[in-house]
Amino acid sequence: MKITVGSDHRGFKLKEKLRKYLEEQKYEVKDQGGFTDASSDYPDFALPVAESVAAGDFQRGILVCGSGIGMCMTANKVPGIRAALVFDEEAAAMTARHNNPNILCLSGQVEEEKAIRIIRAWMETPFEGGRHLKRINKIKDIENKYSKQN
Repeated sequence: MKITVGSDHRGFKLKEKLRKYLEEQKYEVKDQGGFTDASSDYPDFALPVAESVAAGDFQRGILVCGSGIGMCMTANKVPGIRAALVFDEEAAAMTARHNNPNILCLSGQVEEEKAIRIIRAWMETPFEGGRHLKRINKIKDIENKYSKQN
């Protein structure tokens, strides 16, 4: 599986640890920045990650900023993206089962081992489909409606 990652300055340290973890697990990983902990703007990194997932270049993406909220808001502006902000393994598994997100957003404040457990829960939990697919398709319909207006 191909995964792309990105962070701003407040997510940099955790992103670096998660990137190394993913590489150790034999995932193909592309880091789209930031590349230092110098002050930066989260949209500058959320957008290329989201665009490359939406284009199909990567199956999944992981974004990290101070709270995770800014990354999630930005990524979800890109058509075809279903980014989920989670803080624990239970929410990661639930969103995987019900929402099938293609981007996971995390707070840079999450402890490394917990972040790894969250990622594992998200990656290893299958999407249930069925009634949940119907709901995702409704989200796509909304997305299409508003993209046609612009």
